[in-house]
Amino acid sequence: MTTTHSIQAVRVWDLPTRVFHALLILAVAGLIATGELGDDALRIHFWLGYAVLTLVFFRLIWGVIGGHWSRFANFMPSPVKLITYVHLLRAHQAPRTVGHNPLGALSVLAMLCALLLQVFTGFMSDDEIANAGPWVSRMPNQWVSLATQYHSEIGKVLLIALICFHVGAVLYYKFIRSEDLISPMLHGDKDLPASTHDSRDTTTSRLFALSILAGCAYAVFRLVTLA
Repeated sequence: MTTTHSIQAVRVWDLPTRVFHALLILAVAGLIATGELGDDALRIHFWLGYAVLTLVFFRLIWGVIGGHWSRFANFMPSPVKLITYVHLLRAHQAPRTVGHNPLGALSVLAMLCALLLQVFTGFMSDDEIANAGPWVSRMPNQWVSLATQYHSEIGKVLLIALICFHVGAVLYYKFIRSEDLISPMLHGDKDLPASTHDSRDTTTSRLFALSILAGCAYAVFRLVTLA
């Protein structure tokens, strides 16, 4: 008796996750560009920072209640799994994963943490010329000084380094391991065994995600207007 394993398109990345990913790329690129331009562009820089914080808040919530493969519980590795994966990767024996692989999972976590730190230090930054974050008036001068230094000198470099690592990893998987990580993030599906658990991606779940995004935007508005 022979057993066949049918392969079909399985929804891995739901639409809210894909839209989040695209918007975050655009917003972060805009942040870097406007930060370098300075002057009048810094007004846009602040608004992009608020947008990034809204998106990160959304991703943190969606990482708990979103589609199956977008949930942190379904892709964050234990130390043992991470070490095992690295050993297998070095031996060119690492298995393909449905969602994020263990290294990709750590990359996601590092990026979210770096973005949170970058935005919140931006809230407390002051260039002592014409631009100050919305929390500057509420913070001790020492905090403002430290936040400004981190935001403009350390955090920016760290964020760019993480982006370069992320892009480099995607290109490595595509051209060295022949594993396309880009296309599934665009259209949502991967060709997988029919028995693979798919991610919920319905009209109802998309509207629910939109309501969460609106709630996150309101939370950011309240944070910005604390002063």
